[in-house]
Amino acid sequence: MNPEFTRLMAQATRQTQSGDLHAATATLQSALGLTQAAAETDRGGSRAAPASDAIDVVAREVPRREPAAANADQPDARAAEPAAASAAQFVAGKFALGSVSRDYKLFIPAGAADGPRPLLVMLHGCTQTPDDFAAGTAMNDAAQTHGFVVLYPAQSQQANPQRCWNWFKHSHQKRGRGEPALLAGMTRQIMAQHAIDPDRVYVAGLSAGGAMAAILGDAYPDLFAAVGVHSGLAAGAASDLPSALAAMNGQGKRSAAETRALPTIVFHGDADSTVHPSNGDHVAAASARGAGAPDVQQHQAPGKRRSTRSVHRDAHGRVLAEHWLVHGAAHAWAGGSVRGSYTDSRGPDASAEMLRFFLEHPRTAMGRTAPDPA
Repeated sequence: MNPEFTRLMAQATRQTQSGDLHAATATLQSALGLTQAAAETDRGGSRAAPASDAIDVVAREVPRREPAAANADQPDARAAEPAAASAAQFVAGKFALGSVSRDYKLFIPAGAADGPRPLLVMLHGCTQTPDDFAAGTAMNDAAQTHGFVVLYPAQSQQANPQRCWNWFKHSHQKRGRGEPALLAGMTRQIMAQHAIDPDRVYVAGLSAGGAMAAILGDAYPDLFAAVGVHSGLAAGAASDLPSALAAMNGQGKRSAAETRALPTIVFHGDADSTVHPSNGDHVAAASARGAGAPDVQQHQAPGKRRSTRSVHRDAHGRVLAEHWLVHGAAHAWAGGSVRGSYTDSRGPDASAEMLRFFLEHPRTAMGRTAPDPA
């Protein structure tokens, strides 16, 4: 991460803790603008659209399972399907919704599928890219083992200078608009182009991506069967920059909004100084409403960090939430690879545990055999 960005974020944290939210907001805005000049250079000197023009766009929702119109410069993922039987693929593509578009990478596992495959949507954190995120989480290797197709949407620097998903903006928190609509439309396009089991579609993310994953689970319970949130925040945790800073520093309040909670697996380090560990508690609590006392277990593999796993079940014994608190871990993907950024190789294997959790939670497992009402 850019050292100056790190310094400004630390300064914004101190200002928030001292109660000077006006100064903290100004500092955060300066941090988010650091890469604007670099982005303009990358585009050959053309001036980027102002961030507010890009991130406040209202996007319409694409109907369920309806493929979007093909773009002339978009590779046809369907044409690559026959080759998937012999070799795994990691292909690039682009999805457009009106005038807004996002690039993506798509992992297609090797081998012939016995039937429709499960799909996992993976949302990277700030400053990351799909390639970096895939390398750091080693999710493609885990997905190959279990036959998952994995979609990695890419946030653009025009939408956010640090490539953060805009989870803290009110215009990107609801069904049918902004980034949730864009990501749901992209997911449905991949489902239409590939043989995907609609009862086994999941979303997970890290940090800002984890916060957006929680929003997608809340906004689209008819599309996603379960959610994974790593070092992220609960849906509704913030609606602007000051409340985002407060939530990230552990000063936010639990959302009072009624959410259509999906089964959720949470990972969070208890030494995370970027997103306070209490946010992991809030994410788990949002999915575990109505559950009794959790089943708490201690885990530690040789050479790995100790972790506390809390499993929340409903009255029928079905798991509503699973919360892994990784002791001594900072803001990083647990069990990740040093090939990517924001990883902690000493942590438990978050990628393997998330896929295990997802496979245990198809839509039918929670009695949801038909799409939920909008």
